[in-house]
Amino acid sequence: MEGISSVSISTQVMSRQHKAEAMIAGEQLRLRLHFGKLIKDRRVHLRTYPNCFVAQELVDWLTVHKEVPDRDTAVKVMQRLMDHDIIHHVCDKWPKFKDAKLLYRFRKDDGTFPFSIEEKVFMRGQSLYEHLLSSRECLLQVREEKSMHYKHCFAGFQLIDWLLQNGEAESRSEGVELSRMLLEHGIIQHVSLKHHFFDSGLLYQFCVNFRRRRRLAQLIEVERDGEVMIPMEDQADSPFILRTTPPPGRNTNFLSGNVVAQLIDLQLVHICTQFLKHLTTECKVPGWTSIYTAPGVRYNPKSVLKRDVTCEELLSPGAPYIKKVLTILGDTLGWGFVVRGKSPCYVQAVDPGSPAAAAGIKVIT
Repeated sequence: MEGISSVSISTQVMSRQHKAEAMIAGEQLRLRLHFGKLIKDRRVHLRTYPNCFVAQELVDWLTVHKEVPDRDTAVKVMQRLMDHDIIHHVCDKWPKFKDAKLLYRFRKDDGTFPFSIEEKVFMRGQSLYEHLLSSRECLLQVREEKSMHYKHCFAGFQLIDWLLQNGEAESRSEGVELSRMLLEHGIIQHVSLKHHFFDSGLLYQFCVNFRRRRRLAQLIEVERDGEVMIPMEDQADSPFILRTTPPPGRNTNFLSGNVVAQLIDLQLVHICTQFLKHLTTECKVPGWTSIYTAPGVRYNPKSVLKRDVTCEELLSPGAPYIKKVLTILGDTLGWGFVVRGKSPCYVQAVDPGSPAAAAGIKVIT
């Protein structure tokens, strides 16, 4: 089919773009709340609820930090996040967000985030977006189609070429399948919304600027207006993105400038890495298994093992190994250790001063 019906654009694409915006805004808010210590373990009626926040305190925080104009708007914003399964009541007793002394939690913090097809396509699109922007020759440029100039766009065949060159797809047909999936889920679109994705000279754009910092009140405004979001124009990078190229004239050996923003940068990079790792290992889509396993840049430091060890050797009676269970309570930056290998795995590195080191994880050389 050459064209896309207006019904398809106004319903599926719009709802999926709203979901993407809510996911980005929710993750940015979650990281800020962790850094501000609003998310923490809380004890109520002799029971401890980990990684949660008090609704009333959050509404106070949102209004003080000018994220919303008033408390009613704050409640509507948080309800929008609940509707998109980003937060929930710790006991799932309240389906509505209330400005009260009730405990809520981000689903990313308790592992209950629903990994539907929309979320998996969204994360795949975000990964490609960041990879494209970090490429030496960025495809997103000003281009012309039917005497009209469009910013930050690329031709369909150019994207397929790029996917093949960077190992993101094994064949042109697989690249087209991936690109069509991104378009159908509101990650990319034809510049004039007239065509599906084709391996041709037609121009396409990203609908979502993953680097822009979201204003929470916008979640209500955009969904209330019921409009399809247009591609983002040039904007300053969000403080939640790790910048691979430091600004000129700065000493890169030390944290400088906005230290809080840089710390949150590292935090988000870690969370996104874990999120993508979860998708590639546990969340498989029938008939679409290869899309999330495209190889990226690989680093192969020398193994710390003196020799290979098998599972049978570790579990055999009389083996000179000690079985011990260690509990690691991760902080907002993660756990602080690197695991390598397969059947069995082993610890390759431990960050000094990390939760892993505090729990007793060591590298035996």
